[in-house]
Amino acid sequence: MRFTKSIAGALLLAATATPAFAQETEAPDAFTITGSATVVSDYRFRGFSQTNEEATIQGGFTVAHESGVYVGTWGSGIGFNNGTEIDVFAGFAKEVASGLTADIGVTGYFYPGSSDTTIFEPYFSLTGTVGPATLKGGVAWAWGGQDALADKSAVYVYTDAAVGIPETPLKLKAHLGYAKSDSFLGGLDGEVLDYSIGAEVSWKALTLGVSYVNTDAPTLGGYKESVGADGAVLFTLGAAF
Repeated sequence: MRFTKSIAGALLLAATATPAFAQETEAPDAFTITGSATVVSDYRFRGFSQTNEEATIQGGFTVAHESGVYVGTWGSGIGFNNGTEIDVFAGFAKEVASGLTADIGVTGYFYPGSSDTTIFEPYFSLTGTVGPATLKGGVAWAWGGQDALADKSAVYVYTDAAVGIPETPLKLKAHLGYAKSDSFLGGLDGEVLDYSIGAEVSWKALTLGVSYVNTDAPTLGGYKESVGADGAVLFTLGAAF
C-alpha cells in the first residue's frame, strides 16, 4: 500500500492506486484498455514520501468492460520493502445520474520479496462534472486483522477538484485528504491531513504536472521531515498509451 518510511505512517495510509494520464484505445468485445508510464520527482502518497524524497518511475494499465467492470494493476519504485510496490485492483464504475459516476472496488497492495506486507482495501467514490470542472469525493478503508497493519484499521476520506482552462491545454488541480487510524505510534495522534494544489499541461500523449504537497504531521523532534511529510514541490511527466 505505500507505506511511509516508518510503520506509524503506514498505519495511517492505504488507498486506491489508479494509473494517471490514461489514454483510451479500443479493444475487441466491448473492452477498453488504458495505460500510462510516469516519471515523478518524489512518490508522495497522502502527503508522505514513499521514495525517501527521490525520483522514481511508475506505470500501469486497466482493462474495462462496457458494463462498468474493470481490473488493473499499477506499480512504482519505493524506498522500502525491497524497492517495489505492485497494486492490483478491481471494481465497478457506472454513471448513476447525468454527469455523476459511482465507483466501488477493492485494491490489493503487494511488495514482492517481503513477508506480511500485503494489504487489501475496499474503496468507494463519486465523481461529477460541471462544465470544465470535475469534482470527486471518496473513502478507502483498511480493516483490522491484516498483519501489515499490525491488526489495526485505517480509513481515508478525500476530495479532489480539477478545472480545465477553456481553449488551453492547462488544468488546475487541488486535493484534500484526511487519514485516521486506531494506532498511536511514532508520536502521531492517529490522524493526519494532507493537501496539494497544482497544475498540469497536456500535449498529445504527454502530460507535465507541478504541485505543492504538504501535511499537518507533527514537527516535534523533526518527525515530519524524517518521514517525508513536509511541504515540497513535485514534478511529474507522464505518457499515455
